[in-house]
Amino acid sequence: MGQISAFLKKKNIVISAKRYGVDALGAMAQGLFCSLLIGTILDTLGKQLGLAFLVEVGGYCSAMSGAAMAVAIGYALQSPPLVLFSLATVGYAANALGSTTLDGGKGAGGPLAVLFIAIIAAELGKVVSKETKIDLLVTPLVTILSGVGLSALWAPAIGTAASSLGEFVRWATVLQPFWMGILVSVVIGIALTLPISSAAICAAIGLTGLAGGAAVAGCCANMVGFAVLSFRENRWGGLVSQGLGTSMLQMGNIVKNPKIWLPAILTSAITGPLATCVFGFQMNDPVSAVASGMGTCGMVGPIGVYTGWVNDVATGAKAAITAFDWTGMILICFVLPAVLTWLFGLFFRRIGWIKEGDLKLD
Repeated sequence: MGQISAFLKKKNIVISAKRYGVDALGAMAQGLFCSLLIGTILDTLGKQLGLAFLVEVGGYCSAMSGAAMAVAIGYALQSPPLVLFSLATVGYAANALGSTTLDGGKGAGGPLAVLFIAIIAAELGKVVSKETKIDLLVTPLVTILSGVGLSALWAPAIGTAASSLGEFVRWATVLQPFWMGILVSVVIGIALTLPISSAAICAAIGLTGLAGGAAVAGCCANMVGFAVLSFRENRWGGLVSQGLGTSMLQMGNIVKNPKIWLPAILTSAITGPLATCVFGFQMNDPVSAVASGMGTCGMVGPIGVYTGWVNDVATGAKAAITAFDWTGMILICFVLPAVLTWLFGLFFRRIGWIKEGDLKLD
C-alpha cells in the first residue's frame, strides 16, 4: 500500500470527493459556460438581431462543448500537457455518445458522461505520463483509447440513466407542481451556493421544463437574495459580484454562521412553487439544461428562459411571448428574491440570528 500511495502522490492522483466532486465538477461547469452557454447566448443574439455571423459562431461554440468540458476537467485534475490536450477527443466522444440512449434515441447524459469518463481517462493518462521514452505516443494513446473506449461502452447507458432521472423529475414536477416546485428550487439553489456546480447537475440530468423553471427560481433566490441581503456590508461591489457572479462567495460566512443562509432558502421555497403553480415558468432552452442551474450569473438563466420562449413560438408550441410571461420572469428572477430575502433577513437580524458583519465579503 505504501508503494501505491507513493506512486499516486508522485503522479498527483488524489482520489477524493473534493478533487472529483468539487474541483472537477466546478471546472466542467466552466467548460460548459465557455462553450455551450456562450454559444447559446450568441446564437440567440444572432437570431434576434438577424446577424448570421453570431449564429454561426454560436454553433461552433456549442459543437465544442464536450471537448471544452473534458479539457476543463483535466485542468482541474492538474493533468500534464499531453493528457490535457488528448482529453479534447475524449470529451467530444463522451458528449456525443452520452447524448444518445441505448435504443438510439436522444439522451441527456452528455455532460455526465464527460465528467465520469474524462476523470478516468485523465488519471490513466497521468499514470503512464513520462514513464516511457516514447511518451509523445504512449500518453495520448492511453488517454484517448481509454476515454473513447469507455465512451463507447458506458456513455449511451449514462445517457439513458440521465434522461430517465430528468424525465422523472420533470414528470413529478408536473404531477405535483407545488411540492416539487419547493424541492427543486431549494435543492438547486443550495447547490448553486455550495462549492459544487448546480449548472453541471442540471445539465447532467437534463433538467428542463417546469422543473427547470423551479431550478432557475432557486438559483435567483440565492444570487439576488444574498446580493441584497448583504448590501449594507458589501455595497455595490457585493451586489454585482453576487447578483451577476455567484452566491458561492458567501460560503466562508455560511460556515461561520449557517443561519445567514435561511433568508435565501426560505425565499426559494416560496418562489419555486410560485414559478410552477402560478406563472408556469419553464426552462425550454433548446440547446441545454445547463442554464437552469445558472440563475442570474451573467444573466444566463433569464436568457435561457427567453431563448426557450423564442423556440416555442418558432415551433408553434407557444402562440406568443406575453406580458404575463415577462411579469413572471421579472418577479421570479429579480423582484421577489430581492424583496423576500431582505424581509426575512430583517427579521433574522432583529432576533439576533444575523449580526452586523456576518455577511461581509473579504
